[in-house]
This record gives sequence, C-alpha cells and structure tokens, in this order.
Amino acid sequence: MRSQFPKIEKVVVQPFILRSQLYSSVKDRTQVDRDLESMKKEKVLRLFKLNTGQDDDAIMFMDDYLKQVATSVKRLGTKSQQEMQVFEWFERHIIESKLDVSINHQELLSLLSFGGEVKDNDVTLLINAGLLTRQLIDPNMYWFAIPNIGTILKGVSQGRKELLSFLNRRKYKEMLLAPLEKKRLRLSPLDMRFHLRDLIGSGHLKTINTPTGLLVRVSKY
Repeated sequence: MRSQFPKIEKVVVQPFILRSQLYSSVKDRTQVDRDLESMKKEKVLRLFKLNTGQDDDAIMFMDDYLKQVATSVKRLGTKSQQEMQVFEWFERHIIESKLDVSINHQELLSLLSFGGEVKDNDVTLLINAGLLTRQLIDPNMYWFAIPNIGTILKGVSQGRKELLSFLNRRKYKEMLLAPLEKKRLRLSPLDMRFHLRDLIGSGHLKTINTPTGLLVRVSKY
C-alpha cells in the first residue's frame, strides 16, 4: 500500500496508510492492531490521529516521517541556531522516546529540556512547522502531526463523501469494482483505490463475489 500511495502534484507528503485500509486487506483486525502496536514499539512506524471527523489513524514508516520532518523544517526557512536546535531536540529526545499519538505540555517541555533551555516560543515553533497540533478539548495536550498534510486530509474527507454519494445515487447502490476503480474523483487528489480500501475497511462499503466480478455495494447501517 505504501508503494501504491498516489503521487500528488504540488504536495510534498511521504506515503501514509490508514488503519481502515489495512482492515480492508487483513480480516483479523485484532491481529492488525497487535502488529501495529508491536511495530510502533520497535520504532518501525508511527501512528497519528487525524482530524477527519472519524476515528482515523494514519500510519507512516519512521524513515518516511523523519524525511517529512526534515522537509517541513526546510520549508519553514528558519535560520537561527536556537530554532534549528529545537528541531534537533524534538527529533532526538521526543520522536525517539515518545511513541504515543499525543503528549502533554509538561512532558513536552521536560523532554525538550534534555537538549537545553526551553522557551515558550519553542513550542510555537514546533506547532508552526506542523509537527504538533493542540487538542481542542484539552489545550495542555498536543497531537503529533504529519506536516503539510492539510490538502490531503481535506481530500480524504471529501473523497469519501463523493464516492458514497455516487454509489448511493445508483439504482442498487452498487457497481462492479473493475470499472469503479477507473473512475476519477473530482474533490480528492487521492485515487479511487485509496478511497475504496478506506471505505471497505471502515465498513461503509462491502464487496460481494459475483459471476461477473467483484461488486462494491453501500453497506446498510
């Protein structure tokens, strides 16, 4: 799935996979969750909570995430030595040791201070670089974030709606997979395969074997 991540013009984002997409390919969801947890502890990958209106988890390989962080720092165009140090501390003392999807303010400052003296605007710097986002419910908590992912997140949400709306307008709310995969979505930069895996894994769509091929149908909730 990583190798099949769509190439998107003008957006520099390393490939990521949604947990729901894994569920579409591996029937045993408990095993998926267990394996992800184990790979997270081994620092092979990182998990991120997405603010797409559903309980979505993005999965990114650690090497890809570190590349994404480096790109984000470059884009910020920071020149001062102090600012560059903050990013180094973040990489060395936080990415390496804090593997959860979130971190509280005190722990953030405490881990950063292993690098040196931490100032309030150092946290702002990390937020501006897209590495952290404040939680709305508790302003003392931050989500770890994938920088520069805004356009794609919008595409994930809009693509879901567009695909479900398209199928819901069809007579039996279904279509054969092969011709459906060839269709393009207007509101998402991601390809049809990305959205189909997501919606099948999250249970919004189901697949049925028929003599003419695999059929995709809207699930009845």
